[in-house]
Amino acid sequence: MKTPRSFNRNRLSYLRIPAAVTLIAAAVVSAIASFNPGPPNTRLTNDNGANGGYVSAYMLATGIPYTDQTLDECTVSHGRQNEPAVAVDPRNTSVLLGSSNDYCGVYNRGALAGAIGPIWLGYYRSLNGSWTSSLVPGYPDDTSPYAALSQRRTSSAGDPVIAWDGHGRAFFGSESSGDPAGTAKTFGDIFVARFANPGGADAADTTRDGLAYGGTTVIAKGSSAPNLLGVFHDKTSIEADRTGGVCDGNVYFAWARFSAAKNSNIYISRSTDHGVTFSNPQQLTSQVKNVQDPSISITGNGNVYVTWDEGPTNSNQTEGVGVVKSTDCGATFGPEKVLVGYTGYAAQDVSTPRPLPMPTLLPYAPLFNEGTAASGSLARDCGDFADACQSGYTFFRRATNTQATADQYDSNHEWIYVVYDASKGPILDTGTTYGTISQGKAAQTAAYFVRYNGATGAVDLGPTLLDDQAVGHQAFPDVSADGGVLHAFWWDSRHDPSYSPIRPFGNWANRTTVPSLDVFATTSINHGVSWTTPVKITDTMSNGNFEQFDNRAVPFGGDYLTITGLGSFAFGTWTDWRNTMQGSDPREVTEDEDNATADVKQCRTFNATTGWSGDQCPHDGGIDQNIYGAVTP
Repeated sequence: MKTPRSFNRNRLSYLRIPAAVTLIAAAVVSAIASFNPGPPNTRLTNDNGANGGYVSAYMLATGIPYTDQTLDECTVSHGRQNEPAVAVDPRNTSVLLGSSNDYCGVYNRGALAGAIGPIWLGYYRSLNGSWTSSLVPGYPDDTSPYAALSQRRTSSAGDPVIAWDGHGRAFFGSESSGDPAGTAKTFGDIFVARFANPGGADAADTTRDGLAYGGTTVIAKGSSAPNLLGVFHDKTSIEADRTGGVCDGNVYFAWARFSAAKNSNIYISRSTDHGVTFSNPQQLTSQVKNVQDPSISITGNGNVYVTWDEGPTNSNQTEGVGVVKSTDCGATFGPEKVLVGYTGYAAQDVSTPRPLPMPTLLPYAPLFNEGTAASGSLARDCGDFADACQSGYTFFRRATNTQATADQYDSNHEWIYVVYDASKGPILDTGTTYGTISQGKAAQTAAYFVRYNGATGAVDLGPTLLDDQAVGHQAFPDVSADGGVLHAFWWDSRHDPSYSPIRPFGNWANRTTVPSLDVFATTSINHGVSWTTPVKITDTMSNGNFEQFDNRAVPFGGDYLTITGLGSFAFGTWTDWRNTMQGSDPREVTEDEDNATADVKQCRTFNATTGWSGDQCPHDGGIDQNIYGAVTP
């Protein structure tokens, strides 16, 4: 028996009776038994001209031709994308929407002008497996009729998150930063963009769900200080109520509010008019500090939960997952509490900047002008030149991250399903300045699962390992739950030939790097009591250590992967480097250890007066980082 490809509103009551759970479980057992992802994985970011390249969202919805300088550049850019989001339409599982931090337009004024174009939210759309690439309207060069519907005031956007309601509407949440005037100000705004079926709510033709852009609403504004030093909103989460109850259609958006890039708190806002307006932000955390990575879960009775990561502080705060609960459709929330504790991790090293004659063009930092670390301070990522670290390793930032969800179609339980990556096993001396626990101390990292009973306020299952492996790091797990079936996946380095618990992903002891990253997935048909044997989803292993950011000096892989599902259907997305072209960096007069393994193809000239030029061949594959996806078990 196969689970239907379309879950429409008429099936909600079907999903809530025990017979439905039995039918879905049988379908999943059958699907897992025959599951074979098989090559190739699917590419969401067609910046290589495939599937028509990048097509205007206005043209997709109306059929009226439109393009601009940014879309034309995106079509041929072979550029960078990371931090993917994806969500399946609950009315039709053939309809998927995706997004990412999309850098495809940054060279829209030509390579010699430098990377000055927008980083923006991708809008990727799939019907039956074929992906069309676009951008959420409102980017700086957008002059389509849709542009006037956006309230955005910034030149860049990122941290995309997506949610569907049950009526054909989709919502893209984001933080939004850069100053259009080109100054160092980082606005730190947050916004939600909304898309609907052109035929209206609950339109019969579900293949057009989430197609027509309706506008972008700014929820909160930062203080516009340089280099993240003011009030800055970041680490976004979004969810919409699909329960059919009294809160049905509400949209909830949560984020971390940073003050002077130091203190942080979790805030939430809700919309009761389908994303047109949002309530004043409500602070959820007053008793804890150093919190981020919120995640919103809605149970079948419409109760709203927000979880987050709590880091350690000088006041002996418990390191783990925090949670609050609302029983009035997000109008108010109860007190915060610790859901579960863990021993977290964060890749770190000692910054040891190395001099380089500066190019005539400003380098483009990893994301939204994030600066490099001062000499001797702790760095969260390492590469070359100003991004060099004492250990000599090359690695992208990664740290413990929590994701949570609930089954909105389960009216019998008030369970929150939580996954996180944390330290596992003994803490070891690394013999270098690199560490994940502290400088010179590291441990293997693994993906954990917890089931939290919101009705009792206690964990009733876990923590358990999703996949207990003796070899390999696991990172950035995610989980989906709608329709009675849990789906989880994560980055995994069990096949990394250079693996060691005391070194970063893909780093040999001699500081060369190799492909090391795969994606694995598993599923549970009994609410997390047991999980199927994990399956490798990727058909190509990736090297996440390519130095593609900060003027080709440091790697950046983003902070999360995303999986979406309904019943036995699930689809996961990840950042991927299979298309990246290796190369040599001509600025390295004496080649360092990662030559031709972490260095990427680039073209530069040197002038004795002005120093090195910027990369003059950015279209040649050196920065070809992409978003890939696949159907998962």
